[in-house]
Amino acid sequence: MKSLLRLLLLLALAAPLLAADEPRRPRILGVSHAAFYVTDLAKARAFYEGFLGFAEPFTLPRKNGGELVWIKINDHQTVELFPGAEVSPEADRLYHIALETDDAEGMRLYLKSRGVAVPDKTGVGKIGNKNYFIKDPNGIIVEIVEYLPDSWTVREKGKFLPDTRISTHMPHVGVLVGQLEASMKFYGDILGMTEIWRGGGGKQLSWVNMRVPDGTDYIEFMLYNKAPTRETMLTKHHICLEVPDVAKAGAILASRPLPEGCKPPDPMKTGINGKRQINYFDPDGTRVEIMEPHTFDSQPVPSSKAPPPPPLPPYQPADATPAKST
Repeated sequence: MKSLLRLLLLLALAAPLLAADEPRRPRILGVSHAAFYVTDLAKARAFYEGFLGFAEPFTLPRKNGGELVWIKINDHQTVELFPGAEVSPEADRLYHIALETDDAEGMRLYLKSRGVAVPDKTGVGKIGNKNYFIKDPNGIIVEIVEYLPDSWTVREKGKFLPDTRISTHMPHVGVLVGQLEASMKFYGDILGMTEIWRGGGGKQLSWVNMRVPDGTDYIEFMLYNKAPTRETMLTKHHICLEVPDVAKAGAILASRPLPEGCKPPDPMKTGINGKRQINYFDPDGTRVEIMEPHTFDSQPVPSSKAPPPPPLPPYQPADATPAKST
């Protein structure tokens, strides 16, 4: 009996020490960027720069031709444009989304301890940031990135931020989710995100918003109940640009020529979330949502209690091998 009590005491004393040895999750500060494949870089530049008013801080030549182009939204957020020749013309345009952390290597060790497949080491890309790729339960590539003091990102801090920018913040990116339960565990239990709202336009749940643990940005789960077509991917995979007044932003954009190949924007509407928005589309059809941060009447819209669609196999994302660190 005394031996058993001693063993139990030793186990009780050792438990906190074992817990202390487990890697802790570093901070996740926000959405770093979304990366898309574009068919015609000149037309894409005309849309993101000439039309939306953003600037291009730097580019990198690609091994097989073309350029990787950064479109700067603010000092922490960009849109990355990859040559579309790297994937099939019928592939999804979304390449990956990226989350900013303050400790990429610590995050790698933490993710590994939680059973997430990670690379053997944390690399430093050509623009000087630590980064690597993982995948979520739906097959979406998620980049983990840490901005280093001598990186190009930090070098250009405060630059390439013209007054023509239609927005100064990308509050969320939207991704297709067919595995809701597994996604809640991945983004919630492992990455530490918190559900802030869920919505549905009918008898079935359509969206779940998951906010990063150490910031205000969020990932919008775009739920589906049947295999998505390429056209569905173009509208569901999207970025959101925040503006204080959608009507004024729409008037500004209406005064600028819509680039060749872009379909006309949708009329301004109030979404199910109670926020006014206008949907624009780049030359490849990727949706860019211009949205106000508040509801039209300043009243909160309660979360939907509709049931989610049944789990579906992951859709097939863009058929490309993850690029080397950039």
